[in-house]
Amino acid sequence: MNSSLNQEPWLDLEGGSNLKGLSREMRHGRKTAHNMSSSSLRKKSDLTLVSKVNSRFLRNLLVNLQEVILGTKLSVLFLAIPLAIIAECYGFARPWVFALSLLGLTPLAERVSFLTEQVACYTGPTVGGLLNATCGNITELVIAIFALRENKIAVVKYSLLGSILSNLLLVLGTSLFCGGIVNLRQEQKFDRRQGDVNSLMLLLGLLCYFLPMLFRYGAAAPTADPALELSRAASIVMLIAYFAYLIFQLWTHRQLFEAQVDDDQEGDNASEEAVIGFWSGFAWLVGMTVLIALLSEYVVETIEDASDSWGLSVSFISIILLPIVGNAAEHAGAIIFAFKNKLDITLGVALGSATQIGMFVVPLCTIVAWIMGIKMDLNFNLLETGSLTLAIITTAFTLQDGTSHYMKGLILLLCYVVIGACFFVQRTPSNQAAATNMMLKLATDTVSSA
Repeated sequence: MNSSLNQEPWLDLEGGSNLKGLSREMRHGRKTAHNMSSSSLRKKSDLTLVSKVNSRFLRNLLVNLQEVILGTKLSVLFLAIPLAIIAECYGFARPWVFALSLLGLTPLAERVSFLTEQVACYTGPTVGGLLNATCGNITELVIAIFALRENKIAVVKYSLLGSILSNLLLVLGTSLFCGGIVNLRQEQKFDRRQGDVNSLMLLLGLLCYFLPMLFRYGAAAPTADPALELSRAASIVMLIAYFAYLIFQLWTHRQLFEAQVDDDQEGDNASEEAVIGFWSGFAWLVGMTVLIALLSEYVVETIEDASDSWGLSVSFISIILLPIVGNAAEHAGAIIFAFKNKLDITLGVALGSATQIGMFVVPLCTIVAWIMGIKMDLNFNLLETGSLTLAIITTAFTLQDGTSHYMKGLILLLCYVVIGACFFVQRTPSNQAAATNMMLKLATDTVSSA
């Protein structure tokens, strides 16, 4: 009796007691692959000492700090956030600011997923699914918007392309390889229907990326304006397709995307109720987003300095390093569930993130750039588009029979290594890339004025 009273006073302060009247599905939300993947990195908080605090306000504050800051296995990386701010304020070397900001983004991305789950406990599974669909890759979106503000279109394209390649080849490949090694004596199976839908979405996105590039190469007078207009029209089509995908995922065919929970996990999930109140979760979500925006601005401002200092091209840093570090928490969760022979969750994380970036974040950035008066098209250039094409086709062939073994994962990993090596040896200096962007902008402005 006393223990139950001690566990929920902070929820009562913020309307959390209404949680008891909700159905079980509404309390826990819809257990998607992203939800279960991120939960694999969380720690259960011991609130014994906190519950003894007499002041309800102070108890509520301590519970929030315990659950939000210390409730993840990546909590030590939170130290990188103040260090990055100090390094920026006191004029430390720019590569240090870049590295610390990149590390600080890792726990923030995982905590945003946790906070969307907390808010979903009060809003229901549908709104929770929409939150997850829009906030799942908020780090990439914020970095892209700040890069657009600095007119660094190449960084936007590279970072978003790298996120898609990372999810399709690195995350999925590592998961299938590790899962196949651990479960060597049993065949790993998964529901291929979810993979088919995501593969179709990615192929539609690939068509929208291909046409502006082919239009520019095949046009009699290769100017930027027709390709730009085509890119904007294609972006609108992609956004329409993504919203249709959300309806398909959240309403009409939601059973294809719900993570399957076995009997052992059922007992654990039964205790996964909201641990902080609705308004606390909302306030923390806003605060985390502000920190992501701050660190993203540091990353965009210092990426060229890091490129020059480390001797790495901007394309390699954006395509390889940014996605690996920025999405480390989500990637780790996908691999953990592959170890447990739960490939449906792994596929939901890898393919879901790739689809969200390719069909939502990329066209949204194109529309935002249009509003800002910046001429960003969907032409990712021949090498980048070719790499994306081979990645999507290879992944689709890998998942076509609904079974997996370690050899499939190894092939995907080796594809990622070869693509990474390609961008590593493509040593385009940052100043040369900036000069190319400036020349292209001048050329398009001249054509427009003529």
